[in-house]
Amino acid sequence: MAVSLVRIASRPRAYVRVAGPDAEDLLQRFLSNDVTLDVVVPALLLTAKGRLIAPVRVWRRGPDDFLLLTEPELGEAVRTTLVRGRFAAKCEVELEEHTSTLVFGEAAGLPGELPGTVEVLDANLRPTLDAAALERLRIEAGVPAWGKELDDSILPAEAGLDETHISFTKGCYPGQEPVARLRHRGHANRGLRVLALEGAAPGDEVLYEGTAVGRVTSAAPDVALAYVRVEVPADAALRLH
Repeated sequence: MAVSLVRIASRPRAYVRVAGPDAEDLLQRFLSNDVTLDVVVPALLLTAKGRLIAPVRVWRRGPDDFLLLTEPELGEAVRTTLVRGRFAAKCEVELEEHTSTLVFGEAAGLPGELPGTVEVLDANLRPTLDAAALERLRIEAGVPAWGKELDDSILPAEAGLDETHISFTKGCYPGQEPVARLRHRGHANRGLRVLALEGAAPGDEVLYEGTAVGRVTSAAPDVALAYVRVEVPADAALRLH
């Protein structure tokens, strides 16, 4: 009988615990998505102007116990922002130590960022995918990464995060007004696209009919992620400069 190879990759993370009687209320006031649901919720921590502080994944471990998973370099920023806004809320906001592993295919764990994956915490699993292979899968799936597609200059709608990380029916949170205004009264001027491009490198300009219309943010040998102006047709023939 043939045995399928399970694909496993390590996922660097920072972890922030928010626990106590007012934990849910604090997160509901600060994060862009509805954390009252008993599921793993992708969300954003935003400035008042709708710019990114950090993307997070919110795991409700108990009625008053949440674990926020974010990028390794953003854990302290998440903790500090929540502590400053806590005021008299009865909850603790502290960093925790864990390890994360992405497992492709059916497995028990938190729903992963990449299609068909789960994220497993504190499991002693040996990776079968190296960083380059995982990066290619991320690019092909069009998943934005912090420091590449995401930073404090990016609007959520530009990266498509308004479709996955934002609730437009929950209560107020920092950045809600500009995010909602862009959603209902306009559109982002550019969007993140997966492009079939040979020899692309981060920083390369993307040209359409001789005009620069975007810039590459991540690349593998024959595929790239790039921010491209929204008026460029999806089937347009693009090249690099």
